[in-house]
Amino acid sequence: MMKRLAMAMLVQIIAGVPFGSGAFAQGPLRAPSASEIDGKVTASLNELYSQNEAARALATKAKAILVFPDIRKGAFIVGAQYGYGALRKGSRTSAYYRTSAASYGFQGGVKKFAYALYFMTDSSLDYLDKSGGWAIGTGPSVVVVDQGMARSLTTTSLRSDVYAFVFGQSGLMGGMGIEGSKVTRITPGA
Repeated sequence: MMKRLAMAMLVQIIAGVPFGSGAFAQGPLRAPSASEIDGKVTASLNELYSQNEAARALATKAKAILVFPDIRKGAFIVGAQYGYGALRKGSRTSAYYRTSAASYGFQGGVKKFAYALYFMTDSSLDYLDKSGGWAIGTGPSVVVVDQGMARSLTTTSLRSDVYAFVFGQSGLMGGMGIEGSKVTRITPGA
């Protein structure tokens, strides 16, 4: 019985069907258009920069920034997360991506959040472009910047290929991570 319930919830999460939480109350997660993604990416970056000086400073040194402004995650034993984003080089979008992940274990709840990946080296950006799909945790090294690290991070102390900022969290979920997320290039509609 529990296995069936978990599978039903996983199907709802992947399809984006709401099941009572504010994190999913916006309705089905359909493939957005390029202009919808761009608008959400701009708004998310503005939100991040207004709350985090380190993120704003890092942007001046980054080769590119991959922003996923609307990730939705839900779990009950089996979990899934899904969202769309754009790779920005300067203020220009150069490509669009989808992220997804699945997990299994003691977990439960729903959550909505955003994250931005700052590509600091040409080699990390080349890996994203040439890999055809990147599982975070493989390939370039990724450092998740928490509030404590953000206070001490300076543009002269940068040593990693990619820095990740997680922000804009709402909902209730026991645990959250981006490692294991699969990032795949897409071509959205106009």
